[in-house]
Parts: sequence; structure tokens; C-alpha cells
Amino acid sequence: MKMGQSAERRSLGTYGFRFGESAELPLCGLFAVGHEREASPDYSWDGMTRNDGPLLLFQYTLSGGGAAEIEGRFRRIEEGQALLIEIPGRHRYYLPEDRDHWEFLFILMNPRLILPVWEEAKGKLGEVVLLPPESEPIELLRQMVDDARNGRIADPFAASSYVYQFNMALGRFASSPAAGHSEWPDSVTRAVAFMRSNFADMVDQEQLARQLGVSKYHFLRTFARYTGMTPNDYLVRVRIERSMELLQATDWPIDRIASSVGYSTGSYYIKIFRKLTGQTPGSFRSAGGSRLNYRRLFFD
Repeated sequence: MKMGQSAERRSLGTYGFRFGESAELPLCGLFAVGHEREASPDYSWDGMTRNDGPLLLFQYTLSGGGAAEIEGRFRRIEEGQALLIEIPGRHRYYLPEDRDHWEFLFILMNPRLILPVWEEAKGKLGEVVLLPPESEPIELLRQMVDDARNGRIADPFAASSYVYQFNMALGRFASSPAAGHSEWPDSVTRAVAFMRSNFADMVDQEQLARQLGVSKYHFLRTFARYTGMTPNDYLVRVRIERSMELLQATDWPIDRIASSVGYSTGSYYIKIFRKLTGQTPGSFRSAGGSRLNYRRLFFD
């Protein structure tokens, strides 16, 4: 066996968890995680005959591929795609005859506490969805499998934390599935780059559309779809983030900072800053005592 194949075999495995659940503790249930490579034509799971549910399955294809029959619909699952299903359910997933293997990462979770997030994410993404390997849900799943392999998921609290994080990441991805810059259309990528370079001089969305040479209304819809906000909202956040850096790094007066990030008056800048952060630029700069001294704030 070659060294690469040996390392691959050592990385494979399924890890189950049967921590006691308490009705008083709001913990998410982790049933199993794993990294498997199936090459047998006998590999097949029928959602109506399994007795280990209720469970939620997320299975992400690393190489090869699989197939699924869901409510009478046939779906192929290719490299980079994930299968999202509930157990029990009217489905069967298996290794099809035209594939020599199906290598995948997977997580099985108890639906307790996380079902609403799962259902919303699945409603937006579908039963089979393409996820970049560097996306947050897949990075978390890789880390979870690695931690399980090395014995670092040793109690129900650690397990619950992972299940919660994974579903929040999946929900976030579903809300903006192309949030990764590599997935943005060219117009969105260029718009973001232009705003980050010219935030102090930009006037409005019409100017941005003209700069990109695109239809304003089509562009606004596309930008909101991929970033989860309008160009104006994105610009405001860029300006406020930059002003925070200046508040921390300089002793400039508020009016000068306001002007440097694109606001004509200090009073309007203070109004926008307070709306986004809940405090004034002055209190942000002088944070101390009972206040946390933020280096940066993140906005929804």
C-alpha cells in the first residue's frame, strides 16, 4: 500500500456519541460524525427501514459520488455537493453502479433544538447543495471529525457546541450561499473592491452602477442576493469600520474623521455611528472602566 493510501485509510472512520440527555439542559445532540470511503455496490441506506432516528443527516462528497432517491425524485450527489435528509424519511441513498467509490464526510444530529434552523437552511438550499470545500460548514465538519478522531469530543457540552456551531454556519451559508468571494459574480466583486477603495468619495448607488457599466436595478438585486445587504448598507459599514480604526489609531477630531470616511458633517456621522454601534464615536474612542474597549464591532 502506498504511503498516501495508508494515510487516507488512517483518516477514515465513524465516531458515535451516546451522551445522556437531560430534559433540563438545552443541549444539542450529536449522534455520529465520520469520514468514510464506500466502494461496495451493497452500500445503501433506506430511510424508511432505519431504526436509529429521528436524526438529521448532512453528508458531503469529497470524491467519487453517490445517488439518492428522495420522495420519488432521483438526484446525483457529485464531488463538492452535500446531501441533506431527515431520518426516518422516504428516501434511499447509495453508491450507483457507474461509480467506483463515494468518499464523504458526514454528521448525524438529533433534531432537538436545531430543527428550525435546519429546516430553514434546507428550504433555501435544497436536498442536494454545492458547498465550496473552504466554506464554513465544511471547515467545521472537518474539524469535528478530526476532534472526534483524537478524542477531543469527550462530553455532551463539547458535542452540543459543535452541533450548534455547525447548524449556525449552515444557516448563515443558506442566508448568503455565495458569501465566499470566490463565488461572487464579477459585478459584485468589482463593486466591493470599488467601495473599499473609494468609500470616502462615493455619492450613491447610481454612481456605482455607472462605474460598473451595469443596469442599476439588476445590479441592486444581484448585490443583495450575494451579500445580504444593499450597496448603500455595505458602504455604510465600510465607512464605520474605517472610522473605528481612525478613532483608535489617531487623535483626530470627530469632524475630521467624519470627512475622511465620506460624511459631510460630524453630526450626521455621529448619528450613523450610534445607529450601528449603539454608542457615539467619542464613547467608542474613550471606552474604559465599565465599557469594553472594542477594536472592531461586527454588524448584522
